[in-house]
Amino acid sequence: MAATENPSRERILSRIQNALQVPAHKYSAPQGAQPIFAPIPDLLDRFQKECVINITECVVTPDRAASTAAIAQILAGLPEGEIYIQESAQLREMAASWNRPSVRWSSEGGSREVSQATITHCEALIAMTGSVLVSSACGGRGASVVAPIHIVVAGLDQLVPDLAVALAQVDERGVPKENSFLCLTTGSSRTADIEKILVMGAHGPRRLVVVIHQQ
Repeated sequence: MAATENPSRERILSRIQNALQVPAHKYSAPQGAQPIFAPIPDLLDRFQKECVINITECVVTPDRAASTAAIAQILAGLPEGEIYIQESAQLREMAASWNRPSVRWSSEGGSREVSQATITHCEALIAMTGSVLVSSACGGRGASVVAPIHIVVAGLDQLVPDLAVALAQVDERGVPKENSFLCLTTGSSRTADIEKILVMGAHGPRRLVVVIHQQ
């Protein structure tokens, strides 16, 4: 069967080939561009207000010892069972006083559905939206979504104004290159798709607790 002539196809391909010979114009941001959002004068106050809107429990403590006690109180109200914890020297020290007989560290493997809670660090806290940025360093891709409760332990110095600053910081630290996963969590998992009835724990933890020590 003879090939069908298609002059339009040839013209289109020719135009594409010619266009590829010319380097594309590089966009440059206009000089003196104004920020889109107003500066946030008090990062902690803004983060706490956003947490209320997002159904996130935010606990602010004066120091790490107080954070340890606050987490112990949260764990005391949970059923017996496994607690999954990110492997770190800081969390090892804090866990010594939590009195949980069944603890699974991220160095022992990935998170499991039998876990009652997950306790991890984070990469950054974002004041503008009340969001938590975590990576696979917290114990793998499932660490922040498998257990019904996710407890995040953070320092006040991890609080940044917006997502742009957070991503710039993690990129500078090489986090995206060292981890296969970055996750931005804004509040407890929930949905109201069915008859506008709010259901918690739709595709992740029913409770998100952020414990921030100021020193």
